[in-house]
Amino acid sequence: MTAILFGLILIAFSICACLPQVLGWGDFIIQALKGVLPVVAALTGIVAVFIGFADIKDKKEARKEEIEAAKAAEEAQKTE
Repeated sequence: MTAILFGLILIAFSICACLPQVLGWGDFIIQALKGVLPVVAALTGIVAVFIGFADIKDKKEARKEEIEAAKAAEEAQKTE
């Protein structure tokens, strides 16, 4: 419960900080976002590449398991 309340307080502060009538930090926030956005984009790209490699690896393992299952089924039919 305290985590939810703390989160709501932080969200309210963030909104108030952006409003020109309260703190007027809007310009500073935009500058910070402009500076951080390329870094966030690069990190997101790196994570996407790692996820893509893991997906390819999982697909290869799934194909191997399917081939092994098909071979096991053929051997079971031959022995019957």
